[in-house]
Amino acid sequence: MLRPGVVVADEPVSALDVSIQAQVLNLMMDLQEEFDLAYVFISHDLSVVRHIADEVVVMYLGRPAEQGPKETIFAKPMHPYTRALLAATPRVNPADRQERMVLSGELPSPLDPPSGCAFHRRCPFATERCAEERPEPRPLDGRTVACHHAESL
Repeated sequence: MLRPGVVVADEPVSALDVSIQAQVLNLMMDLQEEFDLAYVFISHDLSVVRHIADEVVVMYLGRPAEQGPKETIFAKPMHPYTRALLAATPRVNPADRQERMVLSGELPSPLDPPSGCAFHRRCPFATERCAEERPEPRPLDGRTVACHHAESL
């Protein structure tokens, strides 16, 4: 407990003021370097994830939708859910803003997820295959993506 190799941090800065968030994140990064720590950093704030992560896993209903190096995921998201999340992230610089991807439909219940791809009811690219067959994560363009149509999006 005194020298952990892995620290799980679930929303560690979500309730903090932005300036305090930065201080805490910088402290975590300093501790990571000093003690050779690995973090499992859970957050809904993608700007925080972008600041602290090396590797990113985007989850939807408890399953990985997309996983890969931070630079790869943020530069060109391939899963429709990842694309929607990143498009919804506020950006100060208008040149950095992405086209908004509006998701329709109701959120599925995590207790009773839909058949096939859990995201298919809200995905603008879903086909009949998506409703019937759950996509397994597969390597694609430097990351893994759980989407039947990721290469054509």
